[in-house]
Amino acid sequence: MARVVLAAPGSGCGKTTAATGLISALRRAGHRVAPFKVGPDYIDPGYHSIAAGRPGRNLDPVLVGEERVAPLFAHGSGNADIAVVEGVMGLFDGRSGTPSFGSTAHVAKLLDAPVVLVVDARGQGRSLAALLHGFRGFDPEVRLAGVLLNNVGSPHHEQVLRDACDEVGLDVVGCLPRRQQLDVPSRHLGLVTAVEHGAAALDAVAAMGDLVAESVDLEAVVRLARSAPRRGTTPWESTVDNPVEGRPVVAVAGGRAFTFGYAEHLELLEAAGAEVVPFDPLRDEHLPERTAGLLLPGGFPEQHAAELSANTVLRKEVADLGRPVHAECGGLLYLARSLDGMPMCGVLDAEAEMTSRLVLGYRDAVAATDSPVAAPGERRTGHEFHRTRITPGSGEQPAWFWRDREGRPVREGFAVDGVHASYLHTHPAAAPESVRRFVERCAM
Repeated sequence: MARVVLAAPGSGCGKTTAATGLISALRRAGHRVAPFKVGPDYIDPGYHSIAAGRPGRNLDPVLVGEERVAPLFAHGSGNADIAVVEGVMGLFDGRSGTPSFGSTAHVAKLLDAPVVLVVDARGQGRSLAALLHGFRGFDPEVRLAGVLLNNVGSPHHEQVLRDACDEVGLDVVGCLPRRQQLDVPSRHLGLVTAVEHGAAALDAVAAMGDLVAESVDLEAVVRLARSAPRRGTTPWESTVDNPVEGRPVVAVAGGRAFTFGYAEHLELLEAAGAEVVPFDPLRDEHLPERTAGLLLPGGFPEQHAAELSANTVLRKEVADLGRPVHAECGGLLYLARSLDGMPMCGVLDAEAEMTSRLVLGYRDAVAATDSPVAAPGERRTGHEFHRTRITPGSGEQPAWFWRDREGRPVREGFAVDGVHASYLHTHPAAAPESVRRFVERCAM
């Protein structure tokens, strides 16, 4: 599989514009492109999906284990002829407290893939040579194979930058000029999701594709991607031991309010024997027929609280479901009594509200009690990413235990009456048995 990783010296250099535009431009040129994102991010893969016409997938050694990264890559690359992997933060930025574990460099090494460094060239000249020299020599196992210059101000600026790249022997695969119309709206947790942005997201992706097609040497990128050595990796399979019989219906929330999910989750639900039926809590007044279990993924319900609250019929159905429920982050908020003062489903004795504080990071969690997704004492690594706070009532049983950076014990989430609700995002490929457990509870 031809493959290339797009990295950067840090966040904000234009990786998403470059990666999304490259995926779109390659597709227009007749390639079947498999898109990937390093890390737990849900938003960028939404734009990748539009550009590629197939699901954007994540590669995160922290969430799934480094041994699963190459198999998941092979699984997501099926029927494609080239893969584009967008990195996370800076090239060597990984999980805090580790030597680059989970970083773009780590994933590039696991895939044995060449790296193109996307550099924001504003305010830079010959100093670019020093930056590139440092990044290329920092880890000899990472093959820095080319440079994509972003925010190039003029033809003269471009020549100065190209000369700097020549000094260190790195090829320039493209120069993206400064263009304001490519900006995609952002908010408290990053870009507005592609689903919420609607037609404007399609226009933005098309504009990114135009820019890359005009400014990047696609043939040079393809040559770099094809220089990656052949690998005999066995693709990950969405299989579950002893699938449940009876095809219980698992209703999966979607639409503009619930956009955060991994493609492998739905694949594993079906492999475990479930019939997956999507619904939109902003538009649908009823749960799907024969709903036996409910999956509420993350997203931005806080941006749509008034609309969610106004759908009183559906909120009552969720409250009266009496079935297994698995809710992550945004789904947790929807199950609370209220969100920013607006009534929600009331499944949990808790109040939710927006705050100014960002909670962000990986967590090594232990299941606190029996739930539809975990047995007591089972361990999971997950990721928190939110600016909301939820205040539980007294006596609520937590879903997880973990320790914070100072070693203090943390009780998080809710596990009560067949409901597992938590801020923690987990990747089901790391624990397919958890998905089977949920489907089994649904079938009961």
